[in-house]
Amino acid sequence: MKLTRSLAFQLAAGMAMLAPITGYAQTATPSAYVNAPVVAPVVAPPSAHGGHCGLFETCASTKIGLGKGDFLIRLSALGVMPEDRDSKLWVAGAAVPGRIKTTRQVMPELTFEYFFTDNLSVDLIAASTRHEVAAEDVGGSAHVDVGSAWVLPPTVTFAWHFRPHKRFNPYVGVGGTMAWFHNVSPAGGLVQKLNVGFTGGPSVNAGFDYQLVGNWFFNFDVKQMFMRMHAWANDRGGVDGAGHPFIRAHDSLDPTVVGAGIEYRF
Repeated sequence: MKLTRSLAFQLAAGMAMLAPITGYAQTATPSAYVNAPVVAPVVAPPSAHGGHCGLFETCASTKIGLGKGDFLIRLSALGVMPEDRDSKLWVAGAAVPGRIKTTRQVMPELTFEYFFTDNLSVDLIAASTRHEVAAEDVGGSAHVDVGSAWVLPPTVTFAWHFRPHKRFNPYVGVGGTMAWFHNVSPAGGLVQKLNVGFTGGPSVNAGFDYQLVGNWFFNFDVKQMFMRMHAWANDRGGVDGAGHPFIRAHDSLDPTVVGAGIEYRF
């Protein structure tokens, strides 16, 4: 019994001696975590564009194709080709054989277009072209230079686009044209005075838009306009005192208008 008590006392004393060592080991481990160096997180370098999409780039944020709410401005090279399908001439009040011939012209064109829906848009073209006018085969053989005139034909077109939100987007449209003639100049000779009346008519068109890069598009468009030109030369009546006859002409201009250009979406 005494031996057992003595052994227990010795074990207790040994445990007491080891306690400081054990406590030191327990506190040493947390201090190692506290004093460990902090590693900074790896940060990706900024993009070359500072997070912005360039004007001539297609980025993840760029909308593909055209659709509702898009507004475009287009600059095109425009070819105006009058067809002169049907002409009538009167000289000194009498109908004579002959036809009106109007020259073709190439000029720049500015177009504004807005999309009401993904498929339906409206556009307005603004351009002015100068044309020479002549009367050919008058009386069967004569050629008469009539003069020249500038024409301003604003045209409003409603178009249906078949492939919204696609890079290639063909369309067809219908609209109307009103034509003002300005800076009218008589050719001289038989034509001392020249007047051209206001005119207009319906139009149809077809074309396509193709997204090149970013918000830049290529456009090709063909319009067929239907309009008549009414012109008269010299003073009304038969023949004036200087021998210049009054000339009146009606001509179905019906121009075919072909345009190709670059447009930007805002």
